[in-house]
Amino acid sequence: MPAARLIALLLASASLPAIAGNMFCCADERGKQTCGDVLPQVCIGRVYREINERGTTVKVVEAPLTPEQRAQRALEEKQRKEREAVEKEQARLDAALLQTYGTVDDIEVMRKRAQADTQASIAAAEQKIAEARKRRQRFENEAEFYKKKDLPPDVQKGLKDADFEIQAQENLIEAKKKELDTIKTKYDEDRRRFLEVSRSRSRSQQAQQQPQSPPPR
Repeated sequence: MPAARLIALLLASASLPAIAGNMFCCADERGKQTCGDVLPQVCIGRVYREINERGTTVKVVEAPLTPEQRAQRALEEKQRKEREAVEKEQARLDAALLQTYGTVDDIEVMRKRAQADTQASIAAAEQKIAEARKRRQRFENEAEFYKKKDLPPDVQKGLKDADFEIQAQENLIEAKKKELDTIKTKYDEDRRRFLEVSRSRSRSQQAQQQPQSPPPR
């Protein structure tokens, strides 16, 4: 190559502008694309793309949120966290349920045991009421001799103590009857959830054990 032509090519290449850095592009209000090696003024407050020398988008920057959008996003984030917390707690309860009961029969055994304990407490309270009424009857018989006189302190105390005991045991019986309803509700729910979780896990295990079809050729 002649020396003059080589020098001309070198000078021409030196005069070409160098490609430097990434470009920033966005669409203006009319949808027209605007780009620059620094963020164009029209792109401020809009979604824009950062593009490298090869024409590949390396980053997309979203437009700033309005106050309403920020409030909505905060609400959605709060709801998402609440759902996750509920799901996490349910998973913990399900794991505890499966650790507590091996089969549905175990649930029924524990139900009957809890009911028997509560019914025994009711029977004991009824027995104490019967004994308190007998004591009160004795003090009532003694009080017959003092119809027109002040009752002796021991008779007054005996009647008062018997009434207190009867009322306390009646309150206990009422509470224990409510406890029977709670026991029924609890073990009905445990049974329902145990069957639901067991079936779900069984389906999941069966799906994992099924052979996968070979990919099409």
